[in-house]
Amino acid sequence: MSAGAVARDPVVERIEALKKSREAIILAHNYQIGEIQEVADFVGDSLELSRYAARTSHPVIVFCGVHFMAETAKVLSPDKTVVVPDLRAGCPMSDMITPEEVRALRARHPEAIVVTYVNSSAAVKAESDICCTSANAVAIVNSIPADRPILFIPDRYLGEYVQRQTGRDLLLYSGFCPTHVRIMASDIARERESHPDALVIAHPECPAPVAEAADVVASTSRMASEVRLSDKKTVIVGTELGMIHRLSRENPEKTFIPACQTCDCANMKVNSLERLLWALEDLSPEIRLSDEVIAGARRALDRMLEVS
Repeated sequence: MSAGAVARDPVVERIEALKKSREAIILAHNYQIGEIQEVADFVGDSLELSRYAARTSHPVIVFCGVHFMAETAKVLSPDKTVVVPDLRAGCPMSDMITPEEVRALRARHPEAIVVTYVNSSAAVKAESDICCTSANAVAIVNSIPADRPILFIPDRYLGEYVQRQTGRDLLLYSGFCPTHVRIMASDIARERESHPDALVIAHPECPAPVAEAADVVASTSRMASEVRLSDKKTVIVGTELGMIHRLSRENPEKTFIPACQTCDCANMKVNSLERLLWALEDLSPEIRLSDEVIAGARRALDRMLEVS
């Protein structure tokens, strides 16, 4: 090695070599640890990752996120091998509702259109009429005839946000994101006092008082564009802490202040570079779904993609 040269991480080198030999693509959610974001081919939110998975020609997708996201990739690309670094990377919100509960809700509200947030299992999506993400939930609800009741599952806080934006009266399920509910309006007020000229951004999974205290309520993809376009040099970030890595990388001249210092999603952070390497080596753990679930979930996702 020449004088002054910086040694490369051997794990990263092995990942890059295996990615080529496996003809694999690495997709990572905005909340992943920085090291994974740096080796990923594409970093984005649920909607961006879903679209990328659907159009990629790579036969192997390594999905660094939580389990339901990898399932979505498999539904949209059933002929591809979809693997994850760690099956333990689940989603508490997704676990809050089951297919059986969706069927029971349908029985109680037979006229309702079931709109399901993508933060749900493929089996739950298969019981739904149409899916949505935080980026397109308002557009999805607005696309449904005004005379049809809407059952919105599973996130009540995203549902409340959509109600405020659309004026529609939704039938809300009681699910929530344990990370976003920890962000408080008092957190925003405290940071605003310290940084009065800052831009405040918050995710629509946050409770209403937080959303109302923010300047911009947006999905993580829109957060990135809002920050990029803003002339504000300081940004208070009301979402999971992993988002700050992407924002800092794309806007090195700006300062990012987490609204909540402890709002780290432990499930997102289960994944590591070492486990990503092992997934590429073994092409495992692999996401497997029944044809029936894939067909049902695909219908709901395709309807979403048509609208958005």
